[in-house]
Parts: sequence; structure tokens; C-alpha cells
Amino acid sequence: MNHTRKDESPVVDLAQARIKNRRHIPVIWLVPILAAIASVWLILDSALQTGPLISISFDDGNGLQGNQTVLRYRGMKVGEVRSVKLTKDAQQVEVEARLDESAAGLACDGSQFWVVRPEVGSGGLSGLETIVSGPYIQIQPGNGKKQKRFTGLKHPPVIKPNADGVEIVVTTPELRTLSTGAPIFYRGIVVGTVWYFELNDDSSAVNVHLLIDSNFAPLVRTDSKFWNAGGLDVDLKFFHVDISAQSFRSLIAGGIAFATPTTPGPVAPAGSVFTLYDKMDDKWTKWSPTIPIDGSKAKILENGPTPAILNDVNQIQK
Repeated sequence: MNHTRKDESPVVDLAQARIKNRRHIPVIWLVPILAAIASVWLILDSALQTGPLISISFDDGNGLQGNQTVLRYRGMKVGEVRSVKLTKDAQQVEVEARLDESAAGLACDGSQFWVVRPEVGSGGLSGLETIVSGPYIQIQPGNGKKQKRFTGLKHPPVIKPNADGVEIVVTTPELRTLSTGAPIFYRGIVVGTVWYFELNDDSSAVNVHLLIDSNFAPLVRTDSKFWNAGGLDVDLKFFHVDISAQSFRSLIAGGIAFATPTTPGPVAPAGSVFTLYDKMDDKWTKWSPTIPIDGSKAKILENGPTPAILNDVNQIQK
């Protein structure tokens, strides 16, 4: 038999604690680490959302500045100039610009670039908004393959308005108060706009291209008469002076009016050429043809005909 001794106590194995040296990162270091991660993420995100870098050569870089001058399309900012420098031959100015991601499709063959600056000339005023904002680069997109190098235009291109219409040409010896976009009037109603100008083949006259709204095209006949309706019309009389303008808009940008005989001729086909007279003949105002124009809506300027009568100085003194 096995006997257990009374003085013997059971043996208990005690677990021994193991001490490990853990290295803790100080909380103060978490801030720069997180900032570095955020910076890398922002750089990558910006790179993914950035459009192509393009180069545009201009003859004149006056007013263009890096990180300030913008590129515009349809009135929206679509990019920004990064740098402006001379070309290697010092004959042109090379503009490096970055397009937005949404405007990447504008960098293609056939796209046109030109600088919009404030201009005052015989054609009127243009680019006045750049007096405050500074010049900007306007884009007219093409439809070719992707491209990164472009040659800027010296002047804005001729762009046909979105509205449908019939092109009519009037000739004048000299361009005076007209500008592109000036209104075309028929009985005080705007029926079209001035499209663009060019010298004729022998440079003896100016061809003014008009775009008559399609619904008003039947008003233009082969025997219609066109005259300059811009500026002020002053009529000196014995006791007073009559001063009138077709509209405030025509006073600033110029305008053209036309009349058609009471017994009108055939409808003028597209491309018809007329003479632009300096003044209206009184007999033209007496013409009253009946010409149906289906589906047309009269378009009146905000500032319609503005006649004014000024009394003679002697009458005022009395």
C-alpha cells in the first residue's frame, strides 16, 4: 500500500511572467505622418484630375502671365497658362498651358486659340470685360486627333452663329460704324445680324456678310434696298432739330436696315449681293409690301427706336 506523508504538501507550478519591451510611437509623430499621407493622396488625386499640358505659339504675348491668364470655352474657364517664354528663334511667344480634365478633348487637331484683349476700332468695341480681368485665351475646338502643339491666331476666326439663316452680302466703299453681331432691321424689327467683313477680290470695297433669320428670309427680295442704320440721324429744321437713332444698340455697334418695294420681286437667294447705302431714301419708307412669313416671331430690341426732339437754342432762350 502507498502511504502519503502528512508533512508533504502538494507541489504547485507557478506561471512565470514574461516581460516584453514594446516600443510605442509617440503620439506627436502621428501628426506629420498623417499629413504626409494626406499630401501624397492630394497630389495623386490632382494628377488624376488634371488635363493635358499643351503649347501654343503666338506672335504677341502682351498681357499673358503664368498662373494668372486663363483659357476659356463657352464662357467657362477650362485651363490656365503655366508659363510664357520666347521661342528659341525669338520670333514668337510660346505659351504653356494646362487644360482641365473636363476640357482634355479640346486639345485636338483643328482647334483654334486666340487672345482676347480690349479693342477699339472701326468695327466697334470688343473684349471690354478684359479691362478688369486681363486678357484670356479663347478656344474654338476642332474634331481631329489629339494634339499638344498649336499655333495661335492673330485675329478671332469667323464663326457662324448657331441660329439658322440665309447669308446675304452688302457692299460698301468703306466700313464705318458696323461691328460683327450688329442688328439687321426690317420696320424696326431685328431680323438678322452682321456676320463678318472682308475686302472684295480687288480690294476696292468691303463685303459685309449678313445672316438673315430663316423665318424672315422671304422679306429679302432681289429689289430690296439696304442702308446704314447706325449712329445718329440729324435732321435740321427751321425751329427745331430732330435727332433719332434706330436703337441704343445700333448707336454703339452700328446696324443695317432694309426695305422691300410694295410690289416685291423674287425672293433673294442665298449669297445675293446688294449695295449698302449711307442713308435711307424717303420713298423707301412709303413701301408697304404684303409678304407672308410663316411661324415667325417679331424680335424687338430692348431699346427700340429712340427719336428725340431738341428745340432750337432761340426757342429755349425764350
